Amino acid sequence: MPTLLPSRLSCDSMGGTQSLALPPGKGPHHVGCTDVMVGHTQQGLFFRLFYPCLLRAGAQQPLWLPRREYCSGLGNVAQRAQRWLLPLLGLTLGSCRVPVSWNGPFKPCSRGYPLIIFSHGLGAFRTLYSSVCLELASWGFVVASLEHRDHSACATYFCTAEAGREEWIPYQQVPRGQKEFYFRKQQIHQRAEECVRALRLFQDISSGKSVPNALQQDFDLSALQDSIDVTKAAAVGHSFGGVTAVLALVKEPSFRCAVALDAWMFPLENSLYPEVPRPVLFINTEQFQTPESVAKMKRLSCRNSQTKIITILGSVHQSHTDLTFLTGRLISHIFSARGTLDPYKCLDITSRAALAFLQRHLNLEEDFSQWDQLLEGIGESLVPGAPFGRSHL
Repeated sequence: MPTLLPSRLSCDSMGGTQSLALPPGKGPHHVGCTDVMVGHTQQGLFFRLFYPCLLRAGAQQPLWLPRREYCSGLGNVAQRAQRWLLPLLGLTLGSCRVPVSWNGPFKPCSRGYPLIIFSHGLGAFRTLYSSVCLELASWGFVVASLEHRDHSACATYFCTAEAGREEWIPYQQVPRGQKEFYFRKQQIHQRAEECVRALRLFQDISSGKSVPNALQQDFDLSALQDSIDVTKAAAVGHSFGGVTAVLALVKEPSFRCAVALDAWMFPLENSLYPEVPRPVLFINTEQFQTPESVAKMKRLSCRNSQTKIITILGSVHQSHTDLTFLTGRLISHIFSARGTLDPYKCLDITSRAALAFLQRHLNLEEDFSQWDQLLEGIGESLVPGAPFGRSHL
């Protein structure tokens, strides 16, 4: 692995430059983040926490790529020749930072911030959706971005009880001879149960229970005790994480709604659709969904009039990830990371639609209803429903 060199600007094929950086949050709050690992076994939890924080001079911004193992993991997921891809990923992504305050002082809130449990997509990891998570946190949410341990993350790990020892959990392809549906079904149930455990962890924190962080970060989780409203909790996710968020509604009624970004509906059993008790906002991209997947979404919208389906035109499946901001032309092509729509506009549409939906179903005292029309698919680069494009599944 080469030395990770600064790489803020990348020359595009037309000779211009593109900034390789994540956008700061547009909301009224500064955003802090920390990593939280609970337990010393694979059955524990691992997530990056984004939260409103107090402004602190000289605050450090964390690297977007937490460890070089994630770089290797991305190469494994892409199934490309690592001999040239890993150095390229390191040069492109290795010095990128997240525009938040690392372990920044938590900003108390007497009425309690609403809570979001975020589930990543297949082959992703906890920081891959930092742009969405920090944007929501800037508007007054506490967001826990999970790193799932079902072998669907590009790489993850846990710290054993033995001091300084780590156990890494690699990404796993569908085993040869096994049908993908049954393999993914097992994973999605584990993922949804991790979302439920995360919610219960915050319920414990709110009730005053001590929750030790195995990573021993310079952030005291007890600071959250009187500042989170765990009765206003939502599940959010992308792709495999989008359908994970839907299943979390079935497993835990305390989740009051879900936002599914370009959900991969394939792994959800048909028998569970009638069991989804809460509304879902499906925000689709133009080029990913299939008629079969959309039909499954419509099964939910037919049962619940508050479930909405909208599509962002000019977007691709990776438009909901940070890769759309952080990759130049070559790596963007490898990961199909960018559509024709400007990434910043796509993030605006996604976050504002999500905020309007969350206000409606979490009963928030905010002005996010100003974006209600987005929930009907009304707006620039937006349509209701889901036009069928070519799936990349």
